[in-house]
Amino acid sequence: MRRLIMWNVQTIDGYFEGATPWDLDFHNAAWGDELERFSTEQTREVGAVLYGRATYEGMARYWSTATGATAEFMNSVPKIVFSRTLDAAAWNNTRLVRGDAVDEVASLKREPGKDLFVFGSAKLSDSLMRRGLFDEYRICIAPVVLRSGVQLFKSGGPAQHLTLLESRALASGGLILRYAPKA
Repeated sequence: MRRLIMWNVQTIDGYFEGATPWDLDFHNAAWGDELERFSTEQTREVGAVLYGRATYEGMARYWSTATGATAEFMNSVPKIVFSRTLDAAAWNNTRLVRGDAVDEVASLKREPGKDLFVFGSAKLSDSLMRRGLFDEYRICIAPVVLRSGVQLFKSGGPAQHLTLLESRALASGGLILRYAPKA
């Protein structure tokens, strides 16, 4: 069975995006050789990347014209976008799913293959979290306090208790945290 893994960078105060769409400058505060290496290493585990509409559109806009090893990965990896409003998903290796994301992801997890990752996509992540579908949370905490923006973890819903799998301090001042839901 495949695992579902969240990978995101957020600020100390819980924002994964600033006050305006795609305000991600705070990522630079955590970025460095160590985080780049970690990001590259985990690409070996990825069987598909799952996106909500807004994150998909931003990622497609950026990565479809970018160059380099990360761009090659992003353009070649299978992608699934969950949206009831998109007419088409034209980015290379993308499948559009208009149906229920929770049901589709639960089905995908039962298939053989490499793991499923969610990058960004706070609304999609929230719906998957509420149904207990994530097997692991990988969060890089950037040493920044934004005080406003889009929170990664939405309010409401049941609390979820986690078990720490790893914590790794970065020379940049960032911190990589890996958690699994408690059984």
